[in-house]
Amino acid sequence: MTPDMREVAGAAITRSVLDLAEVIAARTVAAYLSIGTEPATQYLVEALRSRDVRVVVPVLRDDLDLDWAEYDGMNHLAQGLRGLWTPEGALLGVDAVADADVVVVPALAVDDLGVRLGRGGGSYDRALARVPAGRAVIALLYDGERRAAVPAERHDRRVTTLVTPSGVLRFA
Repeated sequence: MTPDMREVAGAAITRSVLDLAEVIAARTVAAYLSIGTEPATQYLVEALRSRDVRVVVPVLRDDLDLDWAEYDGMNHLAQGLRGLWTPEGALLGVDAVADADVVVVPALAVDDLGVRLGRGGGSYDRALARVPAGRAVIALLYDGERRAAVPAERHDRRVTTLVTPSGVLRFA
């Protein structure tokens, strides 16, 4: 995809996420700060903050687990491990993700059952294990990145919702 195509797709994804009932009702959202060609999340996290939603974002630890920190805007970020943007504020602990009403996660692919394929480090597998059952876990992908099946392990936690530029898919 060209940068312009990614920007248009990211805007459509952002609009769809912001219109989800669980996001509208959320007081705290755990979301990632996109890098590279991932669907852009900058406008999403800023729009959530403008709605007075508390946004927490992951901070990659040396052991590849995820700590969390409150997002206070793009001007309060520094580059962390592996080039990821991280807030300059205090860390909240690995369990802070459990307090989020909604968790927005990156993915390389999601299959027809909601199984998410990540980058293979297990960071989100550990983080999602801390999220109480029944909480919304939303993956963001471009059109064409959904697959019939992706490899799954026993510890994998399925996403509840997939958002692409073309729309929203909910999993049972």
